[in-house]
Amino acid sequence: LSLSLRYEKGQFVTAATRGDGTVGENVIANVRTFRELPFILSGEVPDLLEVRGEVYLTKQDFQILNHRQAEIGGKGFANPRNAAAGSLRQLDTSITAERPLKMFAYAWGDVSEPIADSQWDFLNRLKGWGFEVNPITKLCTSLSELMVVYRYVGSQRAALNYDIDGMVYK
Repeated sequence: LSLSLRYEKGQFVTAATRGDGTVGENVIANVRTFRELPFILSGEVPDLLEVRGEVYLTKQDFQILNHRQAEIGGKGFANPRNAAAGSLRQLDTSITAERPLKMFAYAWGDVSEPIADSQWDFLNRLKGWGFEVNPITKLCTSLSELMVVYRYVGSQRAALNYDIDGMVYK
């Protein structure tokens, strides 16, 4: 589930899903329950910064969630993506708070000033601000390096602790 976080002067101010592509859903109250997101950014931070990322549940956390659902007679989720999306859109923030949602940050939206010379530099800035960036992200400088990473991810895909649709090259 795609998520945009907005920071003003380093302070988290709002969160929205992609919604219909034009208008997203305001999910700020639920995002405030995330345990691993930075809500105050320190260091050199633009006055306005929109961080985009992907919300997910690990496979292990998904299994635990479905086990808990079964224990209380609730309906299980079909897959981690549906569970994450439903959890983020809950009207009751206490339900969201009980679910270990995580986010891989990967892009920027609105910014008040240039933020990085490259995608790689931006990912390193994100890490410096406390965001989780996908650990299998690699900087490649040739097609052959891209293909090595592609084959590696393909061979490890089933063993990852989260589901992926594929890979993105930037």
